[in-house]
Amino acid sequence: MKLTLNKLRISVLLGAVVAITSSCTWEPSDDFRPATFPATAEVFIDGFSGGLEYLPFEGSKLDAFTVDTEEFYAGTASMRFDVPNVGDPDGAFAGAIFPDYGGRDLSGFDALTFWARASKAATINEIGFGNDFGENKYNTIINGLRVTTAWKKYTIPIPDPSKLTKEDGVFWYSEGPEGGDGYSFWVDEVKYEKLGTVAQPRPAIQNGEDVEVQTFIGSNVSVAGLTQTFNLVDGTNQTVTTTAAFYTFTSSDPSVATVNELGVVNIIGTGSTVITAELAGVKAAGSLTIESLGAFTAAPLPNVDANNVISIFSDAYTDVAIDYYNGFFTDGFQTTLGGNNLLINGDRIINYTELNFVALKTLNTVNASEMTTYHVDILVQEPEIKPDDFIRILLLDAGPDGELGTGDETESSFTIPSSDLASNEWRSFDIPLSSFPGLNTSNLSLFFFISDGTNTSNPGSITNILVDNIYLYR
Repeated sequence: MKLTLNKLRISVLLGAVVAITSSCTWEPSDDFRPATFPATAEVFIDGFSGGLEYLPFEGSKLDAFTVDTEEFYAGTASMRFDVPNVGDPDGAFAGAIFPDYGGRDLSGFDALTFWARASKAATINEIGFGNDFGENKYNTIINGLRVTTAWKKYTIPIPDPSKLTKEDGVFWYSEGPEGGDGYSFWVDEVKYEKLGTVAQPRPAIQNGEDVEVQTFIGSNVSVAGLTQTFNLVDGTNQTVTTTAAFYTFTSSDPSVATVNELGVVNIIGTGSTVITAELAGVKAAGSLTIESLGAFTAAPLPNVDANNVISIFSDAYTDVAIDYYNGFFTDGFQTTLGGNNLLINGDRIINYTELNFVALKTLNTVNASEMTTYHVDILVQEPEIKPDDFIRILLLDAGPDGELGTGDETESSFTIPSSDLASNEWRSFDIPLSSFPGLNTSNLSLFFFISDGTNTSNPGSITNILVDNIYLYR
């Protein structure tokens, strides 16, 4: 989601102008102290605390937030949020940040707390602090906060309070319709507290799993799945999703890869290294093992005239807008991870792992009725390709109405046999659209890659591929 400010802010620095010449220098005295910021705990107690602003997300219902003097947990007012119905012309969801751009020192607190209730039992998509429409350096979120019709106190633990000596983003939320319907929820007594009962910190990277990735010199990989779990005074465990800035990362072999403070791993040599992390001195569960295969050989550069191409994914052409690179199906069968997540020496690469099937979807349907051929470059990363392995290309047309799920779709597939694939070597495929029998091509929408990993009894199947240069041409 693109976040934009709804107002322009001009900061003017007032004060004396000090001329510094070559004949004089300035050194801090023993009494010099760095600038500090107020340790304001209150966010909303019957009204905004000083300096707080309300900035909705782009595309959200702009008036979703109001101050309600009729419904509150304590005092005289609460924050009311009205989530729109599906199709509401005023916005697709409710969401906003409440920043204090003067900055606050929150290092003396260990949690953001608030009371909340809703007009019906619901699950708020995201709620937290650290979102300031800037770098969101310490963005911390509870994903899927369950609320009921009764008032209840909620706690969002701070992963490492010592980091928050100047925090602008003191509260934010984002929520959409549930079951197509909107609803209202209220939040009250929003403040930072030093509870002293936020205990047993359990940080994790890669969602606590030991993940292995194969890649190449010149690429970078970001450490993902950053969470911190605390035990609260009522005995429950609360997990928050947070950012790399809270962590300290280590590479076991910096000659293979280095890792910066943002958790970005830069591959500089051949071999293996293990990325681990700590948060506030506590070792994080999970790791990221990088196996660098050395120098990367790019896919062949396309040479078809751009005037005769509809590009789905290629740095050689201008692509159509993409809705997603990995449409995860909810039937529990799909295992594929990854997507447009590799950048090697400036070259974008799609990287699918644990592949059984996956769909890439264009934002709008593609009229390929004048095209004759489908092109794709595929590199299989398995060390061995077995005789019964394959990759199937399936194309789906949304039908005359351009909408999926209305019953007028057509689909057809073409199977690439193992004999046409090679281990760790790019293979280019130019498949006539006539090889997709029964397929309409005036409203193409989904582009599938299917491997023999769909056969769960075949443990040696193709599950890791790189993909580049997906386009249609005539």
